[in-house]
Amino acid sequence: MGTVGLSFGSPTGGSGFDVTSTVNQIVTNMQAIETPWKNQLTTLQNKDTALTTIGTDLSSLTTALQSLTDFSGVLSQKEGSSSDTSVLQLTSAASSAVAGTHTVTVQSLAQTASYVTGTIANASDTLSGSLSIGGQSIDASGMTLSSLAAAINGGGYGVSANLITDSSGTRMVLVSQTSGAAGNLSISSSLQDGSTAIGITQSQTGQDAQLTVDGVQMTSSSNTVTNAIQGVSFQLLSAAAGEQVQVIITNNNSAIESAMSTFVSAYNKVVGDLNTQEGKDSSGNAEPLFGSSVLATLQENLQQALVFTQAAGNGAITSITQLGISVNNDGTLSLNTDTLDSVLNTNFNDVVSFFEPSVTYTSFGGNFNNVLNNLGNQAPDGLVYLALQEDASTENELNTNISNEETLISAQKTQLTTELNEANYILTSIPQELDQINEIYSAITGYNQKG
Repeated sequence: MGTVGLSFGSPTGGSGFDVTSTVNQIVTNMQAIETPWKNQLTTLQNKDTALTTIGTDLSSLTTALQSLTDFSGVLSQKEGSSSDTSVLQLTSAASSAVAGTHTVTVQSLAQTASYVTGTIANASDTLSGSLSIGGQSIDASGMTLSSLAAAINGGGYGVSANLITDSSGTRMVLVSQTSGAAGNLSISSSLQDGSTAIGITQSQTGQDAQLTVDGVQMTSSSNTVTNAIQGVSFQLLSAAAGEQVQVIITNNNSAIESAMSTFVSAYNKVVGDLNTQEGKDSSGNAEPLFGSSVLATLQENLQQALVFTQAAGNGAITSITQLGISVNNDGTLSLNTDTLDSVLNTNFNDVVSFFEPSVTYTSFGGNFNNVLNNLGNQAPDGLVYLALQEDASTENELNTNISNEETLISAQKTQLTTELNEANYILTSIPQELDQINEIYSAITGYNQKG
């Protein structure tokens, strides 16, 4: 700790000294005790910044891996195509769909039953009589054709009603709410417009679609077919009895390759973080985590997770290198998408087994996910989380020490300022007191010292 000297000048000069400057010098010396604490705090805060960055990038890596290990992730996605989209068009291929080729022949499309009444010249005419729909009778007395349609639509009769008006007049059309042959209903009319009977006839017969799937004849009440090929939905657009439409279901290789590329990039980001901590900053100082056990544990565990070999017998894919991933000299990864695409085309199910967790064996994906959970910033056991918690505890203690010391110094500063102000007052008063003494001496002796 340094020393502070007070320069009073001539004791009888009356100039005193600079109290504020003197107090500040003394306080600065007193604050030197805080310097080691503040230096340690800065070191810990720099360490925290590095750990937080690593923790964030580990979280990104976990997210990237989850797209490959999730049972509803990219490995479950399917793509489909139709050789003739004017006859059959695919609408969806769910995760339960199996890659393969299917042959579909469409003999006829499904139709929905519809019915039409006779024409009345004036739609506002009041009707009489009744309408029977599937055994349910509707009394139309006092209704117009429009109010009768509204009553049908609000009554749950299994049909929807709407009016068609042209130059000949107005008709009511009833469309079955059940598609296919099951939608044919028994509908009769005793309606009258004045003395004119209003009959009703079936304008379209409800029928099921007829199709052959992989040589098996089947029917569908709707042109949207969901039960012909597992996990696949398709729309019948036209009948072509003599044409065999090829429906091809494939795995979504492009989405998987994109997910793998994201995984590799996220892994490389973490490795880059760790590699940076092994060196020095631009000023030549060691990085905050240089030589730390946390850094060594992160590097060791990630490397072990990467070279994890899945037990033989649980698929032909046992190592990540078989998927076109190679390790560079700096620990980062490179991905050969051609190799990955080839493996996906030849051993797709084994790739799925390699990544997705299993209750019967430890998969690469399941093991890697567990490692990341143990390393990241997840409470309560993540390595980065625990390291940050330990630092936070030490930082709290250091901040408390600094705060307590500042409180003590503040009190001492106040006391010191008061005491030095008093001393300074005395110094500046000496010349005046000497003058008073001289005057008294002159009055007594008649001797004027200033003469």
